[in-house]
Amino acid sequence: MSDLGLSELLRGCEHVYTDAELRHKLESAARQKRQLRIKLGMDPTAPDVHLGHSVVLSKMRQFQDLGHRAVLIIGDFTTRIGDPTGRSKTRPVLSDEEIERNSQTYFDQVGKILDMSPEKLEIRRNSEWLGGMTFADVVRLAARMTVGQLLKREDFRNRYEAETPISLHELLYPLVQGWDSVNICADVELGGTDQTYNNLVGRELQSQVGQEPQVVLVMPLLRGTDGVKKMSKSLGNYVGVFDSATDVYGKTMAIPDALLPEWYRLLTDMPESNWKAAIAEHPMKAKGNLAKIVGAKLRSREEMDRAAEWWHARFSQRKTGERVVVAIPAAELTEGAMPAWKLFWLAHEQEISKTEARRMVQNGAFEVGDRKIEDPNETIAVLDGLEFRAGRHRKGERIKQPLECVAKL
Repeated sequence: MSDLGLSELLRGCEHVYTDAELRHKLESAARQKRQLRIKLGMDPTAPDVHLGHSVVLSKMRQFQDLGHRAVLIIGDFTTRIGDPTGRSKTRPVLSDEEIERNSQTYFDQVGKILDMSPEKLEIRRNSEWLGGMTFADVVRLAARMTVGQLLKREDFRNRYEAETPISLHELLYPLVQGWDSVNICADVELGGTDQTYNNLVGRELQSQVGQEPQVVLVMPLLRGTDGVKKMSKSLGNYVGVFDSATDVYGKTMAIPDALLPEWYRLLTDMPESNWKAAIAEHPMKAKGNLAKIVGAKLRSREEMDRAAEWWHARFSQRKTGERVVVAIPAAELTEGAMPAWKLFWLAHEQEISKTEARRMVQNGAFEVGDRKIEDPNETIAVLDGLEFRAGRHRKGERIKQPLECVAKL
């Protein structure tokens, strides 16, 4: 028997519990001509689905394309508890109105990635089974795990050792998320690395009630446009699936070069050897290609082509007389200023990397007025019409004359 898509499903996964069990489930489903039930839970804590969510949603789509059934659980009940994952303090609880409003937006947005046909997708709200539980039901569920087991979870353990308060209801979160798996008879659960503990609780609870434990596929977390923290609406470092084509293209073009391998690996199907070669040859062109690939999954190719044309027309060097007009995006300014290296980079944005911009400023290739600036992080007040000189990068053995630049806000 072929691997029934196993190699494709395992591609990009951080951990699998376990691949042998997944193979068994795929083979068993094929023999019985049944669909596996692939679970993904999403708490509607914010209205936007972003590219970070798309990593696991795309994995779920792979299961759908292989004939299996996605079960998307909207955590309208668990959102009232608040997922403590990665939290150093208790998460604020949303109102019922906020939860319902956010839930409605999820249905539209996941359709950008998932097959929404009824035979391939089942959408459930976990209030269906959690909302009707009595206090006695909650006590019986709580008896299925010990406090010691829960404190093995890193964020709980860290807060406990630091004597930071942990609300009792937070300790219940992994249990109720795991109880979702029991109630929908999940065969496979998907999640990011921050959900590993919760997903494994689902395996344990299924075993206790006599169900075959779900396989857990853990996907890496996508870092956001800042290149530091995981993509998050609250941090503002996200690309939303409902963003306009110009926003998708522009935000992708603004990511640090160091983030390119991660985004190519997690957001595209391009062979690793291809994207590695493209990045090594020309990072800026590789970034433009990435922006189009990512955007084409959310918008049409025609829209992304127009967005690329718009972006390059706006940010490319435009000459007026002897000067190059450098368009300064308002989003790049902090209280009307930016680091010297970034102003230099904007002047050469089509041709050099941010790292090279920093190096060239350090080497004395940047002047504002009659002052040479050699600290890449020095803050420059950027006014409309600011004049500066940005030295050309080396072309072979020849160094071109510095650009005479004027800022345009």
